[in-house]
Amino acid sequence: MRDGYPLVELHRHLDGNVRIETVLDLARRHGLELPAWTVEELRPYVQITEREPSLMDFIAKFELLRRVTADYDAVRRIVRENLEDAAREQIDYIELRFSPYFMGEEHGLDTFGVVEAACDALEEARGSVPVKAKLIGIISRHYGPEIGRIELAAAIHGRDRGMVGLDLAGDEANFPGELFVRHFQEAREAGLRTVAHAGEAAGAASVRQAVLELKAERIGHGIRAIEDPAVLDLLAERRVSLEVCPTSNLQTSTVPDYRSHPLPALLRRGLAVTLNTDDPGISGIDLAHEYRVAAEELGLSAGELRRMQENAVEAAFLTGEERAELLYVYTSSLH
Repeated sequence: MRDGYPLVELHRHLDGNVRIETVLDLARRHGLELPAWTVEELRPYVQITEREPSLMDFIAKFELLRRVTADYDAVRRIVRENLEDAAREQIDYIELRFSPYFMGEEHGLDTFGVVEAACDALEEARGSVPVKAKLIGIISRHYGPEIGRIELAAAIHGRDRGMVGLDLAGDEANFPGELFVRHFQEAREAGLRTVAHAGEAAGAASVRQAVLELKAERIGHGIRAIEDPAVLDLLAERRVSLEVCPTSNLQTSTVPDYRSHPLPALLRRGLAVTLNTDDPGISGIDLAHEYRVAAEELGLSAGELRRMQENAVEAAFLTGEERAELLYVYTSSLH
């Protein structure tokens, strides 16, 4: 899968990748109720077993995972285990994203405290877990602009401790990006990089808005850009990367089947497509699975798989020096 090149993942949600064993353990520690108490019996409650009718039905799978995020130690553990999972998948660099308000809401955790705990775990893992990583803060759009402003401030708060960017996620269809233009402007002014979920539950116009008004450098999913050739031209002209997650798109009913997925058309159109897992714990997958899907179900060639790896390295929120180091360290390890 690596094909002699670094393996990078740009779109993975922390709270969409909580081990079922961890859910059970945290629930026992905190005296929380669960609908089942073994891994296999709990699996249907936290993992997709068949396609969901919509994005928001998919997001409902997060509820049990949020229930066990009972304190800041739980946040630190989830971050640490995400890093360990990435290392086990032989990922060389990963960007992990999370909405601190969404993660902490169930137990009233302070939004800034959630960010600090995540940054603590990132720092503690440095040198002991063999994967390079950074964090992206999410504004959950369905809480509205005012909560969004708290999440923005928390992301800025973590910018010197591994928090590198700001994302917009959640109920795309009912909370359009227009509500968050000022948030993204302030994020850029504070030195954060920008990415926005768009073109998943809403159409190509949502992608256009994210590029032109939010000035997003990358688009989470973005596959419905295929509906408007002018938006494809815009993405190509501005070299805006797409963080595509085929299995997630199938499970949220964004596409009816793999054969209908526009990833091959987007890549062959010359767009900077990258391959990602989205919520691997909920989807029951890993990054190797998505590369197999891309090859076997979507019909991509070895050269096209390699091009997505190269796109991911280029689109990563790394400095030029960090990018050069990633390439040097990886190629040096081959000799």
